[in-house]
Amino acid sequence: MVFRISFLVIVLLAAAAGLAPARFAAVVSDLLGGMLANTGWLYLLVVFATLLFMLYLAFGSMGELRIGGEDAEPHFSVGSWLAMLFAAGMGIGLVFWGAAEPLSHYFNPPEGLEPRSMASARAAMRYSFFHWGLHPWAIYALVGLAMAWFQYNRRGRGQLSDLLQPILGRHHRGWAGHCVDIAAVVATAIGVATTLGFGALQIVAGLATVFGTPSGTTMQLVVIAVAFVLYMASSLSGVERGIKWLSSFNLALAALLMLLVLALGPTAFLFDVFTNALGGYLDRLVGMSLRMSPFSGSAWVSDWTIFYWAWWISWAPFVGTFIARVSYGRTIREFVVGSVLAPSLLGFAWFAVFGGTALWQQLFVTDLRPVLESGYQNVLFALFEQLPGSTLLSGVAVLLLVIFFITSADSAVLVLASMSSEHAGDPPPLRRLAWGVAIAVVAAALLLAGGLDALQGLVTISALPFALLLALVILAMHRTLAHAREVRRRRAQQLRHALEHWVYGPHHTRGPAPPPYSKE
Repeated sequence: MVFRISFLVIVLLAAAAGLAPARFAAVVSDLLGGMLANTGWLYLLVVFATLLFMLYLAFGSMGELRIGGEDAEPHFSVGSWLAMLFAAGMGIGLVFWGAAEPLSHYFNPPEGLEPRSMASARAAMRYSFFHWGLHPWAIYALVGLAMAWFQYNRRGRGQLSDLLQPILGRHHRGWAGHCVDIAAVVATAIGVATTLGFGALQIVAGLATVFGTPSGTTMQLVVIAVAFVLYMASSLSGVERGIKWLSSFNLALAALLMLLVLALGPTAFLFDVFTNALGGYLDRLVGMSLRMSPFSGSAWVSDWTIFYWAWWISWAPFVGTFIARVSYGRTIREFVVGSVLAPSLLGFAWFAVFGGTALWQQLFVTDLRPVLESGYQNVLFALFEQLPGSTLLSGVAVLLLVIFFITSADSAVLVLASMSSEHAGDPPPLRRLAWGVAIAVVAAALLLAGGLDALQGLVTISALPFALLLALVILAMHRTLAHAREVRRRRAQQLRHALEHWVYGPHHTRGPAPPPYSKE
């Protein structure tokens, strides 16, 4: 039922966007404006609470618990695991926004700062770190940890509704649970299709820069068609082969591109940018996390921070489910450090290199504002034109985009098929194929209809119920993990008592026997 209803909803939304794009965009825009004006504070509080909860799990006594049980061993090496997390969690977004977002904040800064000033440059880097750092990865990690724990430690089905079992009891398998699963599948499918549409736009822009190919809609459809064949081949080959290999290769390719720009660009300046931005980010983390603008009436927080938080929340079912699938055998402490701290540091380095280079060129080399106004997807390739070996850099970037496109899509196909299945384990190939076709068709239809902006807004709207769901997941996970910690403590006490009984004899004890524990 979850598969059929969610698939039907996706088809109807794509048809509405394609047949009446103007009306569809107007309705979504009105809903989005009202939601951001009245519930923006909710996003800030929930996301900040999520970050605090994940840090509490990592550095508290619950961090010793292990996904899959005490004897579980990881299926992937640390390197492969981190590569898959990074590719699924950020991917195209880092390439798309790495140079464009800091440059945009420099011209339109937050906090009432003067545009094109040194203060706006510092704020541009600080807020780029903020939007792509600990907060989004904490959202992903919360959902991923919850999905992994309920699937591997409590024999769940691998569906989002299982996370509500400690609160709803057996009703999580009823209509309430089905509604949660359907909403998760729909939001994930729309979010992935929209992001792939943006990825296609930047790939076409890169191909036009490197090879002089046309940059119209036809070329965008060709890119989607070729990518469809590649990501379906990767998805059908499974996590152990296609997704793992592509993710590891792409992480190495991303590192190569970043190191080339670091070496060919203003190297010392970029190290200074990284250090300064990281210090400012850590120093003002709490203030930025809870910053609204009730007195000035500025829309900057709504346009950027709240939009990003809603975007990450809407992607949480997809990324969280994939993280859960590849994180078997990790302790909670290792899981949080690996899925929150490590990817955040990689993201900081990426933005310091590409955003710092863009700001350096704007300050000392050339005016990039006309390029920014022509489209965010053009900023990266305009940046390369000011560096030695620009053609090589652009070619590597296009290849990186293509592989990120494939890894995001094949991960999404696997997750969508799993989320819409009634049983845990690998979903059948036909269901993967159905979702692969669906997200390719939706992305193509939106490009033809010009409805990407409307669907992006729709994803943001769909995130509101998931913001409330995150709060419930925090409560459910705290209750569940506290019980697991108590069971582990009682087992250790019983083992110690048994050893004392064996060593000192049945008539000598060093303390009362612990109470029996529940296996639930």
